[in-house]
Amino acid sequence: MSENLNPFAIAQKQLDDAAELLQLDPAMHQFLRQPMREYHFTIPVKMDDGSTQVFNGFRVQYNDARGPNKGGIRFHWEETIDTVRALAAWMTWKTAVVDIPLGGGKGGVICDPRALSATELERLSRGFMRNIANIVGITQDVPAPDVYTNPQIMAWMMDEYEHIVGHKEPGVITGKPLELGGSAGRGDATARGGIYTVREVGKVMDMDLQGKTAAIQGYGNAGTFAHLLAEEILGMKVVAISDSRGGILNTNGLSAEECMNYKRETGSVINFPGTDAITNEELLELEVDVLFPSALENVITEKNAANIKAKIVAELANGPTTPEADLILHENNVYVIPDFLCNAGGVTVSYFEMVQNGYQYYWPEAMVHERLDQKMTAAFWAVHDTAVARNIHNRLAAYLVAVSRVAEAVRLRGWV
Repeated sequence: MSENLNPFAIAQKQLDDAAELLQLDPAMHQFLRQPMREYHFTIPVKMDDGSTQVFNGFRVQYNDARGPNKGGIRFHWEETIDTVRALAAWMTWKTAVVDIPLGGGKGGVICDPRALSATELERLSRGFMRNIANIVGITQDVPAPDVYTNPQIMAWMMDEYEHIVGHKEPGVITGKPLELGGSAGRGDATARGGIYTVREVGKVMDMDLQGKTAAIQGYGNAGTFAHLLAEEILGMKVVAISDSRGGILNTNGLSAEECMNYKRETGSVINFPGTDAITNEELLELEVDVLFPSALENVITEKNAANIKAKIVAELANGPTTPEADLILHENNVYVIPDFLCNAGGVTVSYFEMVQNGYQYYWPEAMVHERLDQKMTAAFWAVHDTAVARNIHNRLAAYLVAVSRVAEAVRLRGWV
């Protein structure tokens, strides 16, 4: 029987495993398996050539028992409602595992932003906000950037929201430009949080990470900053990186600054001087100390999990490993830092941004880094200690920590 690679089916299976171990009340389990609310809408956009194109959009509010929903907006040509549901579920567990007072949400538009002009992209962004303006806000749901969205898109959306409601509310959205109330330290927060957790795994494994090797699949925001910070903070040597067009390998190491400049100039890492070409699939199976899956879902499956040679898998992407692969990696003593722990730095600093917007006082970057470190380190040890105590793999341990916190909030509210 082949694996079910539907992201929401995977998210539900992961919850089911946790619910069984927690002996969750059946009604509570049923309640947590589904989004509380979801919205589907169409966005007509006037194109530069005078024609009108209609885009399909979604916003899923998975669970707000612990606080307002929080989650990114993705613009992607292969977006699906099940992907958005899964990501909203993972955001619910993510905010809970790092213990910030928020719920989980996600949004998406089926589009190819690479094919849109700046003016078309602005009209689409404002159209998206018009559709969700009555269901978002600092006490309801706070969006943020995600795949193929960025601070400029967040600025357009915030501006549109403020026009609709008639007052300033910078906290309606996070990941904004610094000039419009963004937080220092937000740009590299996802990768930085992941690097902090890798540092803690080094302590667990009694491994000096200085000079150890890493490979990074996916060279977007999280992947590029993971490269830079693995060098700066951990002293690691990144030997392979890849993007959607392919990968490169140099066993002597790749300079983050040089690779980032090259990608900025050429649009891809392929053909970087002095490297060998490899595929994304080959990169995953390299013999390195740390593997950073930083692209999209379902790249480590039961078909290739046994070939993973990395000692640590740090999941900066959402949902890169299937449940079947999790078991294989655990049996092979690969230390997996699960996605909704490893990549929780982004939502944590987004939460810090909301806090700073709330009282209009902004922290220096060093303070953001320090407070992010505290949150990520505490979350890491809560998950690690649960995994050891229960003799289970780390993702299941992360679910136990997160689901128990959400379920308790639901119970205290009297919902179930």
